[in-house]
Amino acid sequence: QARLEEFGGGLVQAGDSLRLTCTVPGRSFNTYVMGWFRQAPGKERDFVAATEYIGTYKYRAHYSDAVMGRFTITRGVPTNRMSLEMNNLEVEDTAVYYCAADEKFDENDYRSVRSYTYWGQGTQVTVSA
Repeated sequence: QARLEEFGGGLVQAGDSLRLTCTVPGRSFNTYVMGWFRQAPGKERDFVAATEYIGTYKYRAHYSDAVMGRFTITRGVPTNRMSLEMNNLEVEDTAVYYCAADEKFDENDYRSVRSYTYWGQGTQVTVSA
């Protein structure tokens, strides 16, 4: 089972920026869909953003309405690394952020946790007012 690792969480103030990184040691995920989900206390795990593989080292980004225009997801190839640049953070962005991946991109269901086979352990992001 592939192991995803997240880095970069922390405590910031509203309006600040933070960058999360996900790596997949020892395995190539270049053609996989990779994305970010987040889970706030007492809530379900929600889709944040994803990168869809569309050709050699080419990816299409998808975002939730909540983060569109503030967050940017990128893939680093062939480093097998994915990043989430989070700008203008809001208190409502506070959550544990999870990296996820799957061999296939489900265009009808990519926003659902069930569409991803591989998961990281999560990294805490806390935004104070």
